[in-house]
Amino acid sequence: MRFCTIILVASMLATPLGAQRPNTTAAAADRDTTAKATPIPNEASSATDHTIRFGGQLVPYRATAATMLLKNDKDESIGVLYYTAYTRTDARDPSQRPISFIYNGGPGSASAWLHMGAFGPRRIVTTDAAFTPPPPYQIVDNQSSLIDVTDMVFIDPIGTGFSKPVGKGTGKDFWGVDEDAKSLAQFISQYVSRNGRWASPKYLIGESYGTTRSAVLGDRLQRDGVTLNGIVLISSVLDFETLLFSPGHDLSYVLYLPSYAATAVFHKVIPAPSNVPGFLADVRRYALGEYSAALAAGATLAADRKAAVAKQLAAYTGLSEDYLLKADLRVPLRQFMAELQRSRGLVTGRLDSRFSGPLPDLLSENAPGDPQSSAVTGAFTAAVNAYLRGELKFDTQERYSLGGGNQGQWNWTREGSRGWATTTYVGSDLAQALITNPYLRVEIENGYYDLATPFFATEYSVSHLDGLSPALRDNIKLKYYDAGHMMYLYEPALTELKQNVARFILNPTPATARAAGSN
Repeated sequence: MRFCTIILVASMLATPLGAQRPNTTAAAADRDTTAKATPIPNEASSATDHTIRFGGQLVPYRATAATMLLKNDKDESIGVLYYTAYTRTDARDPSQRPISFIYNGGPGSASAWLHMGAFGPRRIVTTDAAFTPPPPYQIVDNQSSLIDVTDMVFIDPIGTGFSKPVGKGTGKDFWGVDEDAKSLAQFISQYVSRNGRWASPKYLIGESYGTTRSAVLGDRLQRDGVTLNGIVLISSVLDFETLLFSPGHDLSYVLYLPSYAATAVFHKVIPAPSNVPGFLADVRRYALGEYSAALAAGATLAADRKAAVAKQLAAYTGLSEDYLLKADLRVPLRQFMAELQRSRGLVTGRLDSRFSGPLPDLLSENAPGDPQSSAVTGAFTAAVNAYLRGELKFDTQERYSLGGGNQGQWNWTREGSRGWATTTYVGSDLAQALITNPYLRVEIENGYYDLATPFFATEYSVSHLDGLSPALRDNIKLKYYDAGHMMYLYEPALTELKQNVARFILNPTPATARAAGSN
C-alpha cells in the first residue's frame, strides 16, 4: 500500500516527516492557501565578497542573497523564491565549475540547516548531543564548507525562508510532491540560464524530505534536458511505507530494529559489543529473518517462539522481555523513545537518538517531543536571521521562517495516481533518473542514530529499486556516520561528510563501461 496524504496519516499515527527537521511554529499568514492575491515584488539581490582559508589556501567567493520570481503556465508571477548562492571568484572558467543545488526537507523546511550547519562558508556552533545555550551564538568560518570544490545555491522552497506565493499564486501551486519539484525545476533552469551555468557539472544535495524531492526533481530535470552529474541524499526516505507504524503494517518494526539496537548501545542500556558494525550486521540478519517471520505469523505465532523472539529483542534493544511481550513484539518509535531510558527519567531523541531530555511524565506511553529538535532550533533561527541581514546585507523586514505552516496542506497524491489512496513512493523516480542517464551517480549519507529515517530502511529501499541493471546499481553508494539525522551537528561526522561529498564531486567514477544501453 502506498499513501494518500500525510495529513491523513498524521491524524492516525503522528506526522512521519514533520519532525525530520526540528519543529518550528512560525507560520506567516501570507503562506495560507486561502490568502487573497498579494502584490508582486521586484526581484531583490545583495552581493558581497568574502574569503575563507582552507589550510594554506585562501578561497575568495561572492555571496548572493536574492529572490527570483516563479511563473505559471500563463507566464504570470505566482511565487517569489529566496536563495543564497556562493560562487568562487578565482575560478579560471566559472562555466565549467561544478554547481550544487542544496535544500532541506520537511516538507516545509528552509535550507538554513544545511546552509549554516553543514556546507555554507559560515557555520553556527552548536553543542553536540545536548541543548545549545541561549545567545550570544558563535558564527565561524566553516572548514567543512564545499565552496572550495563546488559553487552552491541554497534554495528555500515556497513557504520557507523568505519565499512565498505572490500575485494569484497560492500554496496549492507549490505544496505537493510534484508541485514542489516543478517549481524547483523552474528555478534551477532559470538560474543556470541567467548565470551561464548550463555547461557546469550539476549536483542535487537534499536532506530528509529533500531526498524525496531530489528523486522527483532529478527525474523531472533530466526529462526537461537538464542533465545531472550526481545526487547526494542525506538521511533518505524514498518509500514512506518504511516509516509507517500502524495496525497491520509490520515492515517498519523490522527496519527500525538495527537503529533501536545502535541507540541502546550508545546509551549503555545493553553491554557494548566488541565490534559494533558486526553487531549491527547480526541485527540486520535477525530482523529480516527470525523477527520478520515472527511478525508475519501474526496471531498464529506459537507462545514458545514468541518468548524466544522477545528474549532476543530484549538483548538487542535493552527493553524488557515483559514489555516486549505486552507490546506483541511491536514497539512503535514514540514508545521506544519513551521506554528506553524511562528508568533514568529521560526521553530519547528522534532526529538524533544520542540526545536525551527529561521525561516529564514517567507513566507516559509515548515520547512527548524530540529533545534534539528543541536543542538547536533557537540557535539556527537566530543565526540565519542575523547572518543574512548582517554579513550578506539582504534588506528585508520579514522574518526568515525555518519552517512554514504548509505541511498539513501538502498534496501527497502523485500525478497519474488516478485517485488511489497510496503511500508516497519515489524510488521509481530515482530509478528512472538513473536509467535515463547511466552516468548519473548517487551517494546516500546515513546516520546510525537517525530514528527519523533509519539507515536500514534506506538500505531496504535501495535494494528494492526496480529496473536497474547491476551496472546502474553500482552507481549508488552508501556512507555511514556515528551521528543522527543531521549528522553534521556532530563535528567529527561533519568533517567526514565534507570529505565524502567533496570526493564524490571531484572524483567522478569513470562511467564509460556504464554507457547507454547498459540497462
